[in-house]
Amino acid sequence: MIADGLFLLSKLFWLLLRPNTLALTLATIGMLGLWRRRGWARWPALLGMGWFLLIAATPLATWLTWPLENRFSRPSTPPAQVDGVVVLGGAVDQALTHARGLPSLNGAAERMTEAVALAWRYPAARVVFTGGSPSPLGDAMTEAAVAARVFSDLGLPPGRVLLESQARNTHENATLSRVIAAPRPGETWLLITSASHMPRAMGVFRGAGWGEIIAWPVNYSTGVSHFSGYDMPFPARLGQAEWALREYIGMAAYWLMGRSPALFPAP
Repeated sequence: MIADGLFLLSKLFWLLLRPNTLALTLATIGMLGLWRRRGWARWPALLGMGWFLLIAATPLATWLTWPLENRFSRPSTPPAQVDGVVVLGGAVDQALTHARGLPSLNGAAERMTEAVALAWRYPAARVVFTGGSPSPLGDAMTEAAVAARVFSDLGLPPGRVLLESQARNTHENATLSRVIAAPRPGETWLLITSASHMPRAMGVFRGAGWGEIIAWPVNYSTGVSHFSGYDMPFPARLGQAEWALREYIGMAAYWLMGRSPALFPAP
């Protein structure tokens, strides 16, 4: 019950306070207030419009994302042996898959394709996919159900993949996948998720007892420079900045709850 309450609270918090929505709300309130000649209205108008102007006029989205994506990198020499690979959900679209009858991927599709590549590179490795329904209202399909179809279509035999279909967030990804995978001391496991999500994921997996799991980041959105990505379309930069802030808030929340041993996990 406590876990369910925290899950719903986190979703409600983000629904009401996600930066782009909050900025638009403040700008709208401010403009309506200015139209009615209210002196106080200039402050919400400035705050709301200021956020959009910062994203439009500066590389702020890249500055926020770059430290996240460069916190962890793959080993310079790939492991000679891998016992297992954990793939975090977030790359599939359950609603679209259910509506159209075809497995659908989103912008984080590299999580799935890289998992298949590693499965062929390490034939003895177990592949664990973890992802349930991240929506508080539930979905017609779980992420794991869609992933099963994706992996099958990409040629992986069903026996190669262990599916965890109950996790709704990164903490549950870590704890529930560990039960299924049952990693033993001395085994080598890789963790696949988007590079910007990797610091939070590594902190939570360490806190859940995964030990020396190796980060295997994918789905980069920045280059090697702090100014890379400045030529991205404005809507894409808005999404990038909001995602980065969500990661920082998530890391702080997991650290405060004792689910991650570090505020900003490092290698």
